[in-house]
Amino acid sequence: MSINTAEAFELLFDKNNKTAYRALQELQKESVETDKVYSYMDRLGDMLDSDNSYIRTRGLTLIAYNARWDKDNKIDEIIDGYLKHITDVKPITARQCIKLLPMIAKDKPELRKDICSALERADISFYDDSMQPLVYKDIQKALKEIQKL
Repeated sequence: MSINTAEAFELLFDKNNKTAYRALQELQKESVETDKVYSYMDRLGDMLDSDNSYIRTRGLTLIAYNARWDKDNKIDEIIDGYLKHITDVKPITARQCIKLLPMIAKDKPELRKDICSALERADISFYDDSMQPLVYKDIQKALKEIQKL
């Protein structure tokens, strides 16, 4: 599927999650190769406040994938809002956020301290007993990866 960036971006909000997921994959690929998606950074930041956890996750993902292009330090401005999702109400969104943090830490070394302290402070006790160990493991893994940078 080859569509332009603007079309793909609009499809991120599609009611059909399969369609939206394909658009996300397309935009992730684009973000690895070019800075085209970076021009949507403000809208990606707005996605973090969506009531829909899928939309939050897509925003978190594309922000991390565009950290390498962040010449205007837009991520620095929204990092606190981003880090709140370490303890997102949806554990799957939280886990995705945590897994993406080493990518941001790699491309934005000035944010490493903030990221690590947010991970260390994260209170995951409100998750179900089945999810807590998974989220805990994700946090430990992310911290280890960031410390290796």
